Amino acid sequence: MSAAATPHLDLTAPEVVRKISQRSLVVGVIFAAISAVLAFVRPDEFYRAYLLGFMCWLGVALGSMAILMIRHLTGGGWGTVIRRILGAAMRTLPLLAVLFIPVILGIRRLYIWAQPLGNIEDKHLREHLEKITQTYLTVNGFIIRAIFYFAVWNLISFLLSKWSKQTDHAGAPDNSERFKAVSGPGLILYGFTISFAAIDWVMSLDPSWISTIFGLVILIGEVLSAMCFAVVVERILYDYKPMSEMLTPDFVHDHGKWMLAFTMVWAYFNFSQWLIIWAGNLPSEITFYLTRLHGGWASIGLILVLFAFVIPFAMLLSRPFKRDIRRLVWLAAWMLLMRYLDLFWIIEPNFSKTFVLTLADIVVPIAIGGIWLWYFFRNLASLPLLPAYDPDAHEVLQPTHEMHV
Repeated sequence: MSAAATPHLDLTAPEVVRKISQRSLVVGVIFAAISAVLAFVRPDEFYRAYLLGFMCWLGVALGSMAILMIRHLTGGGWGTVIRRILGAAMRTLPLLAVLFIPVILGIRRLYIWAQPLGNIEDKHLREHLEKITQTYLTVNGFIIRAIFYFAVWNLISFLLSKWSKQTDHAGAPDNSERFKAVSGPGLILYGFTISFAAIDWVMSLDPSWISTIFGLVILIGEVLSAMCFAVVVERILYDYKPMSEMLTPDFVHDHGKWMLAFTMVWAYFNFSQWLIIWAGNLPSEITFYLTRLHGGWASIGLILVLFAFVIPFAMLLSRPFKRDIRRLVWLAAWMLLMRYLDLFWIIEPNFSKTFVLTLADIVVPIAIGGIWLWYFFRNLASLPLLPAYDPDAHEVLQPTHEMHV
């Protein structure tokens, strides 16, 4: 079934997308102004919160790119119906590259290895840092590697977006093989780059700690947050055409199954990290959990176990629940909040032995999110919600056509 068979179907994004984009920008600017004040008044708290917020929204963008590549390799209407949502999120990577600049500016406030080693009182830590700062953890190396990561991610995004835009017009070429040719190596590159980025940007906050599975923990958190975000956006669009005609319970069910799969893998990777560290019982590894089992941080870990895995896992076992977008969206939104809490639990204990939630931890991620959502919805409004002349578009357009016959 070609797009020509459904001339009645307007695939442009509804006006609400532009309205949300404008409102998001207003929120982002207001909270950015407050964040700017915090940057001068409480710079240490600002930069910690900035790294937290940046990793949250970067995860949605990179996770969307990963799911999009999975879809190109495997096919399926589940991915076609949210393909433009994933693509719009992926195309925020140029903005995120710019938003990474404050992390570089605050490098000496965030990372102990970037500070003068003479200021470190712990003799063993100072000796350890003297070794790694001569080889890997250098300021210039940190910046150069970040440029490389963003260059790889933006190159993948550029190619996938370029070929996708070609399928919006009649006579478009079949780019399926091109998508597969990029997506296969692209997923491998994504796995490697995000693993090293996780080491540079998050794990090196505590350079005395080592985990070989940490990159996978960050990776699975990103794809989980991306799928949850796609469910939230498709629910917003479901009240308007064309999404109201394209999004079937079967597609929603598939998205719920992906949420369940990613939730289980997230729990598995986190448990595996804990089990390996517990079994090894090495001083260089156990510090991560020792820090997070005292000073009130253990309660955050318990919340994550219950509300980021146990309860969502039980809810997602229900088939009727996974097929109802009006119910699934609430869990998806909750899981996005849990993703924030997960990153909060990973990042903040590096700076405080006791649990503390600062104003910056709330304001700064909202500021970044407002600006990011403005750009995302702007991207979403710039293209039709379905690549109508793509060979796989019939998987979504066929049911739509039958509804009107």
